[in-house]
Amino acid sequence: MNLTADSRPIVAGLLAYGMSGKLFHAPFLAQHPGFALRAVVERSQKRMAADYPAIISYGSADELLADPAIELVVVNTPNDTHFDLARQALLAGKHVLIEKPVATSAEEVRALFALGRQQGRQVLAYQNRRWDTDFGAVRWVVESGQLGALNEVHFRFDRYRPVLSPKVFKEDAARPGAGLHFDLGAHVLDQALSLFGRPEAVEKSFATHRPGSQVTDFFTFHLRYPHGLHVWVAGNMLVADPGPAYVLNGSLGSYRKDRTDPQEAQLLAGTKPLDAAYGHEPSGQAGHLTLAGPDGALATTPDAAAPGNYLELFEAAYQAIRHGQPYPISEEQLVWQLEILAGS
Repeated sequence: MNLTADSRPIVAGLLAYGMSGKLFHAPFLAQHPGFALRAVVERSQKRMAADYPAIISYGSADELLADPAIELVVVNTPNDTHFDLARQALLAGKHVLIEKPVATSAEEVRALFALGRQQGRQVLAYQNRRWDTDFGAVRWVVESGQLGALNEVHFRFDRYRPVLSPKVFKEDAARPGAGLHFDLGAHVLDQALSLFGRPEAVEKSFATHRPGSQVTDFFTFHLRYPHGLHVWVAGNMLVADPGPAYVLNGSLGSYRKDRTDPQEAQLLAGTKPLDAAYGHEPSGQAGHLTLAGPDGALATTPDAAAPGNYLELFEAAYQAIRHGQPYPISEEQLVWQLEILAGS
């Protein structure tokens, strides 16, 4: 971490302390030396003090936004509130780190970045799955060029959740940003766009299968690129026996990788981001890299992933806010994502 002696920690506040705040934000803000976790919004149950005794618990977002010490606001509330709360935070002079999806339309994304520039504040997207252990291995294989010219790529994020979520905002079709494509789809779509850029054309399919569901619980996006590259991004809430999460086929070989990232499970178990074992996928879960030799013979070798760590996202956020470094998740990538997620 590039933290200089005279750099001030960024004082941060969370807008919620549900699963997202407890697992994906607070541990990293607490352990990265460039941040000081100061406050949270807890409207009813006051839970965060049990984990972080020094925390200030505000009863509303307005109270937290009025705190002059807070520089960075983490917008980790329901999807359809992201735009309005991020806008309020920017108008209050705060930088914002916004959970995916950062908004529910491309127009909202553009408006937030325009306001950020006007206010002289950073608008940062929390797309943590770019730092997944398994996706790090996929990115390395693609960027190494070992597969030659890619022609067919599949990214999937499947779960088996036949029962409706108790989180009402995820299941209410009347609320913008509901459905699996805005949830898990925002992860795998961001991964694909980060590797391959904006597609020339997109074909989309949606379906609803769970009993009583009002929202999308199956989706596919077929992204068409120049030179014959086809990328499929998909997710399904009724997959009891998931196959590979990543399959890539190219002129010189293929790569197959299961979803092996351990970070969510480790965080649930209490492992901290700076612990030595954090981010290491279990043994026996290496990807399968099959390459053609000079004589055309195929050989398959295991490809172990380097450890992932969401702390790298917070390091990127620190460098963007304190030192003006480019943040790896760009405005145009987020616009592309929302054009696909929310477009007709």
